Amino acid sequence: MRLSRYPVPTLKEDPSDAVVASHRLMIRAGLARKEAAGMYVYLPLGLRVLRKIIDIVRQEMDAAGAVEFLMPELTTADLWKESGRWETMGPEMIRIKDRNGLEYALAPTHEEAFTGTVRSIISSYKDLPLNAYQINTKFRDEIRPRYGVIRSKEFIMKDAYSFDMDDEGLEKSYQAMRTAYRNIFKRCGLETIPVEADTGTMGGNQSEEFMVPSEIGEELLLLCDSCGYRANQEKAGFGRAPAPAKGPFEELKEVSTPDVKTIDDLVKFFGCGADIFLKSIIYIADGAPVMAVIAGDRDINEHKLKSFLGASELDLASDSTVEEVTKAPVGFAGPVNDFKIRTVFDIGVRDISNGITGANKKDVHYSGVNPGRDFHIKDEADIALAVEEDPCPKCGAAMKARRGIEVGHIFKLGNKYSKSMGLTVLDAQGKSVHPIMGCYGIGVNRTLAAIIEQHHDEGGIIWPVTVAPFHVWLVGLGKAEEEIRQADEIYGLIREAGIEVLYDDRKLSPGFKFGDADMVGLPVRVTVGKNYFQTGEAEVKLRSSGAVEKVRKDDIASRLFALIETETSRFRI
Repeated sequence: MRLSRYPVPTLKEDPSDAVVASHRLMIRAGLARKEAAGMYVYLPLGLRVLRKIIDIVRQEMDAAGAVEFLMPELTTADLWKESGRWETMGPEMIRIKDRNGLEYALAPTHEEAFTGTVRSIISSYKDLPLNAYQINTKFRDEIRPRYGVIRSKEFIMKDAYSFDMDDEGLEKSYQAMRTAYRNIFKRCGLETIPVEADTGTMGGNQSEEFMVPSEIGEELLLLCDSCGYRANQEKAGFGRAPAPAKGPFEELKEVSTPDVKTIDDLVKFFGCGADIFLKSIIYIADGAPVMAVIAGDRDINEHKLKSFLGASELDLASDSTVEEVTKAPVGFAGPVNDFKIRTVFDIGVRDISNGITGANKKDVHYSGVNPGRDFHIKDEADIALAVEEDPCPKCGAAMKARRGIEVGHIFKLGNKYSKSMGLTVLDAQGKSVHPIMGCYGIGVNRTLAAIIEQHHDEGGIIWPVTVAPFHVWLVGLGKAEEEIRQADEIYGLIREAGIEVLYDDRKLSPGFKFGDADMVGLPVRVTVGKNYFQTGEAEVKLRSSGAVEKVRKDDIASRLFALIETETSRFRI
């Protein structure tokens, strides 16, 4: 392809709204342009990369035994109402009505649509297992789109849904997807960290995220180098120290604490550690107030709390609601009370002796608070947020924290959707049963951005050869007609050899051409310039290492094949 006829609108300056490398370089290298907040146009170079990623995804899904479908992007509200998620999905789901007043959603995910389709085409255990997938556009009304295509309103996803007769079958499907995902990301040149994760609104009882380590990642990962434990902070547990021996109970006393509300203020006021405080926070879970109680040196993991409650929505209560429930301003709530509100205690609370907590009165706290005597624990769960240096829940070693970008997520859904939507098959005994489901997603746009985050330098992108839009950037530096003819001849040789080549035949300075070559970041640069015109040797340079060699015309095709093969071998399974 001649660059004079192929739009690659590179930019010298960073876009004003681009704060991460992938966003900045996608715009500067001419891969994409922003249409609106969270919406991007993919230009020819960017589209070629997307297609190569999609090809890899499709090859590995097919190899794993999955079969490809194509679902409507517009999904009827009836399906969502069957599963119960029409209301619980929240404002991120874009809902619309047609001219007849019928309701639809621009699908953020397709569990309902696939379940509805599969129930119309299977009837017996002989039809299973089935793993159905698609590569399609999804829509989510993100409240704050950012980081370019890493968090956008419109994006391409590979989503797959497995249907099995039992948990044993689901385990096989799940493990097949775990292997396929590892293959996909390796072939794309990505280093990923698979971590245990919260199942969120998808439901189910087990999930794993594939994270790309990145300082700009929106997710915090807790990692144990000693035993290999890996978890998203939303899911991570941590080892709890043995409970200290309890001394004599102190008398429960009211202490005047004017304007002392925060844990830091209380620590200074009482002159003690934060770990003896009982921090009480009021939430609204599916419309009802709930109190969560935790030690003062920990934070509440709202994902764990939401999961324990089985709530669809969980939000912090407003100040007015807190005062209505506790009869005191924010900062003075506590479990020593007689008001009727469901209270969930972190599992570490029962070990606190002679603690301090809010007295549900303005400017008053209790000291000498002891579980069992001053309040009773009914609902108890691990609702604490794990942090760096916490003990690993498996081996006790200190965990490290890293940030990551989620590129893939796999779930064991169980029968949540097959049961709620009436999907049944007959088993070998003729009994009607609900198939067991799994769900498996990959963000294609995110994968593209993550590749750039991991593969770039100050000059621009460094594409892994497996997903590079072209393999070779050919630079012609001739000015005279004969020099241009010689560069054209090299272009013809490379094309005829079947090598993907982008030929920079523009009438621009060498510095500009070299700058664009580095910015776009194709794996190999071939320069036909002064040295070639004098000696017959072209300069061949690897973008990844900067290694340069001189190659004669008759050897160019074979040498390029060898270099491309060597680069490709780095990403083979």
